[in-house]
Amino acid sequence: MAEQHEKTLVPQIRFAGFTDPWEQRKLGDVARRVTRKNENRDSDLPLTISAQYGLVDQRTFFNNQVASKDMSGYFLLHKGEFAYNKSTSTDSPWGAIKRLEKYDMGCVSTLYICFELLSGDPDFLVTYYETDRWYKAVQLIAAEGARNHGLLNIAPDDFFETQICIPKRIDEQRQIGAFFDRLDSLITLHQRKYDTLCVLKKSMLDKMFPKGGSLYPEIRFAGFTDPWEQRKLGEVASKRIEKNTNGIKETFTNSAEHGIVSQLDYFDHDITNDANIGNYSVVYPDDFVYNPRISAIAPCGPINRNKLGRNGVMSPLYTVFSVDDMINKLYLEHYFTTNRWHQFMFLEGNSGARSDRFSISDSTFFEMPIQCPVLEEQELIALFFDRLDTLITLHQRKLELLRNIKKSMLDKMFV
Repeated sequence: MAEQHEKTLVPQIRFAGFTDPWEQRKLGDVARRVTRKNENRDSDLPLTISAQYGLVDQRTFFNNQVASKDMSGYFLLHKGEFAYNKSTSTDSPWGAIKRLEKYDMGCVSTLYICFELLSGDPDFLVTYYETDRWYKAVQLIAAEGARNHGLLNIAPDDFFETQICIPKRIDEQRQIGAFFDRLDSLITLHQRKYDTLCVLKKSMLDKMFPKGGSLYPEIRFAGFTDPWEQRKLGEVASKRIEKNTNGIKETFTNSAEHGIVSQLDYFDHDITNDANIGNYSVVYPDDFVYNPRISAIAPCGPINRNKLGRNGVMSPLYTVFSVDDMINKLYLEHYFTTNRWHQFMFLEGNSGARSDRFSISDSTFFEMPIQCPVLEEQELIALFFDRLDTLITLHQRKLELLRNIKKSMLDKMFV
């Protein structure tokens, strides 16, 4: 590829051997509207457009069929044809245009504008409609704005008058389409690996810790047969009551997604009230912190360990505690994410006056039961989940990298 900076109709980056400026065409010059109805009930598959997943089975996507049972009046879309959903969203401020790829045919609402490509490379057009280059053309014909229900007021005839910018040579279109198709395949591959590992972790968290009143997990490492012990958290942990009398300046926060991090990194600024910082709790390396703020990830609030390797302070709304050598710290981290721990918490605590916080007193918190195998088995369990987390993080980072590459190339390879 070579960098280009010449004209408006020349992309910033393109494949070697292509130098001609791109051309502007009306969509109606390269595509034809599809209005065939499902009169013969050729398909009973209701489709919807997802900005992220494309044209998908409505029943699976919504866990319900929004379309009417009789879809004979719906448009019948064939594989390879396109549909434009004029509904706006945060991800798709001017609607979404997708090609049917997953199924041979399906039914879409007559509110969609459907079309087939007459000339040009379909993979190129798929990618073109993932950019924001077509927004301006649609914006010009939707001058009246969206209706109250978020559906843009765009007539089909006007839609086919919109301008698109495409390479003159079909082989350049094909190379661009193939490039993004391969990139999408890589993204899908790492997404599947990431999803598989997340499902595996969830399953193993359920099976490698005892359920109900049992003291034996469903799955364990070879050589371990003894029942687990049930201890009180307060038997292996002590609340950190030290206040910030030494003037520590860095304030930490405890996030369900990212663990214990600097407030400055998490919020982009320090939200601490300096007048109250002397009343904040000191957090040392390897201390644990309980944040009562609930979320889908942490239904009774996250508990995380300070892995930053330095001291900091935290709001007195958090519970800070240290643990002794009777228990493996990494094992305990994973234990706090299990359903068993959440069940114990829900038995003793409750939602407080604020709907986003879990209410449990410190005295009750330190009476909570902890299930513990022998230290050697704890270490093996901790190592297993640590390696699993490393793999999950690896694929998550690869996903983020590939998505950033795609976003950058979408911006630079289209006019």
